[in-house]
This record gives sequence, structure tokens and C-alpha cells, in this order.
Amino acid sequence: MAWFVDLNPIIQALIAGLFTWGVTILGSSLVFFVNEVNDKLLAVMNGFAAGVMIAASFWSLLAPSIDYAQALGYGRGSFIPAAVGFLLGGVVLRLVDRLIPHMHVASNQPEGPDSHWSKTLLLFIAITIHNIPEGLSIGVAFGAAAIASAEGATLAGAVALALGIGLQNFPEGSALSLPIRAGGEDKWRAFHIGQLSAIVEPVAAVLGAWLVLQVTSVLPYALSFAAGAMFFVCIEELIPDSQKSQHSELGTMAFMLGFVVMMTLDVALG
Repeated sequence: MAWFVDLNPIIQALIAGLFTWGVTILGSSLVFFVNEVNDKLLAVMNGFAAGVMIAASFWSLLAPSIDYAQALGYGRGSFIPAAVGFLLGGVVLRLVDRLIPHMHVASNQPEGPDSHWSKTLLLFIAITIHNIPEGLSIGVAFGAAAIASAEGATLAGAVALALGIGLQNFPEGSALSLPIRAGGEDKWRAFHIGQLSAIVEPVAAVLGAWLVLQVTSVLPYALSFAAGAMFFVCIEELIPDSQKSQHSELGTMAFMLGFVVMMTLDVALG
């Protein structure tokens, strides 16, 4: 791994984003082996993904945001960048949800402005929108690790974040491709649509790393912004979807498992 440590942080972020996209590709490939996603599996996948994202948001993003604000001399106000960025992340995702038509996997009701777009396109847009903060958080984490004074933000922690997001991208990829297949699309088209939803992650990762390297003072805000956006996705979509069926208890336990897995990765590696 020495070769990876010596790379430019933007390249590191790109590689990490390509990794998470690759895991999405693997998840989408389940469409060749399984015909549809049942309620039990959907509850487990959404719960696990939410647990990973919530844990990643705290240990890899919010906590380093506060630590870095303290290093910048915010003192007792070190919570301010974390609070402002966190709320702004949620507000931006809310605006995006209101302005762009989309449909969640576990819902049959389109959201956002009225449109005549197909259900397949609406599902694709929903997952793609929510993959952007995941990629952004990866880039910000690697950018933060490259800044020597970024206390609490380490390269190992950034790698753990990428691994955690990759873990939850596997069920996310299948959660998109399988319903599209069940809706009548052929397997190859369903696969391609599912995996393409995560192509934004390496792009957003590069953008996030570049931003914090250009303007280091925005780092605590960027970290907490990514956390707020990820929290919004979890609370607005993943957690409710894990509780909609009669298998809500499985969704809850999967959430707890995902949280522990991500916590373990971050603490052990970071």
C-alpha cells in the first residue's frame, strides 16, 4: 500500500471513487442470478446501508470537522462549522429532491415536479442523486487527510470511509437493477442502469478532494456538509424503506449491523 500513500490525494480520491463504483457494478450484476428483490431482502439492504452511512457520517466526517475547527482556533465555537455544514447539506439535498423528478425504490409514487419520465428513469435519478454526497464525502476525507493540521482526519480513516461506502453500494446496486428488471427491462439493460447510477461517485470524489485542497479553510464545513447530505439520504429514504414491510425488525437489526461494521472499520483503521 506504500504506492497508494505516496499518491496525490486527488488521485487517491479517484481510485477510492472508482472502487465504490466497482462495488456497485458487482451489486448490479446480481440481476443475472436473481429475478427480483423481495421485501425481506430490501429491508435488510436498506437497513444495512443506512447503518453504514450514519456511522461513516459521524466517525469519518463530523468528528474530524469539529477537530479541525479546533485546530483552526474556533475554541468554544468549534461546533459552528459542523452545525452549519451539516444543516446546509440537508437543505441542499432537500432542494434537489424538490427540483428534480425521481422515485424511491420502495415507492410507487414519483416525487418532485410532475413529469412524464419513465419509472426506470425516475429510479435511476433517485439513486444517482443520493450517490453524489457519498462520492463527495470520500473526496473530502482524502483531501482532509492530506492536510497536516487536519487533526482527526487520517488516510486510514479515509480508506475506511471508502470501504464502508463500498460495502453499502453492493446492496444499493442490486436494489436498483432488480426492480428495473422486475419492471420488464432485460437483464443487461437493468444491469447497466444500476451500475451507471454510481458513476457520479468518482467524479464527486475528485471534486471534493480538489475543493478542500484549494481552500483549506472550508474543510470543516465541507466535512460536515457531506455528513448532513448523507444523514438526509438515510432519514428520508433508506431508514423509512427498511421499515415499510412486515420485516421491519430485520431492517432494524441490519441497520445496527451496518453501523457496527462501519464503526469497527473506522476505529480499527483510523
